[in-house]
Amino acid sequence: MSASPDALRQSPLYRVLHALARGEVGSEALTAACLDAIAADAGLNAWSHVDADAALAAARASDARRAQGQPLGRLDGVPVAVSDLFDVAGMPTAVGLPGAAPVASEDAHVVARLRGAGAVILGKTAVDEAGFGASGRNPHAGDIANPAHPGRLAGGSSGGAAAALAAGHAAAALAGDTLGGARIPAAFCGLVALKPSFAELSCRGLAAGLRRLDTPGLIVRAVQDAGLLLPVLQGYDAADPRSRKRRVPLAPPDWTPGQLKAGVVADLDVLGVDPDVIAGFEAVMARVAPVFGSALPVAMDVAPLDVAATRRAALLLMEAELLATYGERLDQASAPLRGLLAFAARRSAVDYAAANHRLDEHIVRVRELFERFDVLLLPTVASAPPAADVAEPRNLADLTALASLAGCPALQLPLPGGLGLQLVGEPGSDLRLLELGGIIASVADTGE
Repeated sequence: MSASPDALRQSPLYRVLHALARGEVGSEALTAACLDAIAADAGLNAWSHVDADAALAAARASDARRAQGQPLGRLDGVPVAVSDLFDVAGMPTAVGLPGAAPVASEDAHVVARLRGAGAVILGKTAVDEAGFGASGRNPHAGDIANPAHPGRLAGGSSGGAAAALAAGHAAAALAGDTLGGARIPAAFCGLVALKPSFAELSCRGLAAGLRRLDTPGLIVRAVQDAGLLLPVLQGYDAADPRSRKRRVPLAPPDWTPGQLKAGVVADLDVLGVDPDVIAGFEAVMARVAPVFGSALPVAMDVAPLDVAATRRAALLLMEAELLATYGERLDQASAPLRGLLAFAARRSAVDYAAANHRLDEHIVRVRELFERFDVLLLPTVASAPPAADVAEPRNLADLTALASLAGCPALQLPLPGGLGLQLVGEPGSDLRLLELGGIIASVADTGE
């Protein structure tokens, strides 16, 4: 029995794993189909660097191992995309900036985990300039097109990863998520994304956005796919100062059916969410209500958190981080980005301390929410994917920032029209969130 490589390159990861394990397809044939699609879809501008020779060599090695009954790991032979925010040995890490990019001497920790499990690294996917943006625009390399909604923005900052996956260029994608960089493009392109709890995955080799928030994210086609990848990528890394050595595993999915306390964000209009998005979100909540049994979801207001203002404080810290990290490489940055960085350069150390204090206060307030609720439900984005010729909406990352600023795991589920449903759990509840996300996806029209 054989499976079409062209069909499989557009299939969920769990289906690809099954086909490889049963010998329905070989990694070389599947990788070649992905590379052909990448070449055919060059107009999407989803990739910043592709190494076809290395990918095909890795795929042939995978086929040889499987022929001997000795697969390297769970992902042996699976073609994956990696955002250009991560180091991949032998490839440039451009981070969306112009000029000569440094070539990485070693893999980022999570990339090494993928490779160690046998994954085939196809190359690097495009990002916003310096990874600082939420639209998928880049004044140097060009904008990233949205294959799910032509003429619309792909989202960012890891828009290339989402566009590549939506176009069937890979079986899964590794993305960066500081304030929504994986979840926003996943929503715009009709995909699933997971931002794990802060510090559960190593950030070594991930270009700095804001180190107190940076998290490797996963963009996949199904919730089950995220559950397959998370254990592969997770692990303590002594070389990452924020990596945590767990004494106990992530909390298992042990919520009691009918007793799950869900908080549903109700003041969406105050947060600037479009009326069409609110209507779609409320319709999904009505379909999802039976999941929670007698413990019906409770409406809650998050406007008092003032996430938008806290996100602006985080942006000041991010601008300072960029200045400290990239130095002279920013001399060739666009005028708008240089203007933002110049603003940060004029601020005082007291301003940065105040911004850090504001982020700390947000963490405490969100902890208080989780004394009342097990999960928070809200849209992923405040509007449908903007047209490619309009300015980036100012509140594009406000809804995703709520989880990021508090270090919480967040799961994005696709909704029709380039929208998304977001589930946010308390830190460490990643597995519970994935189980709940799978149940919700099965009863609601999430487009998965």
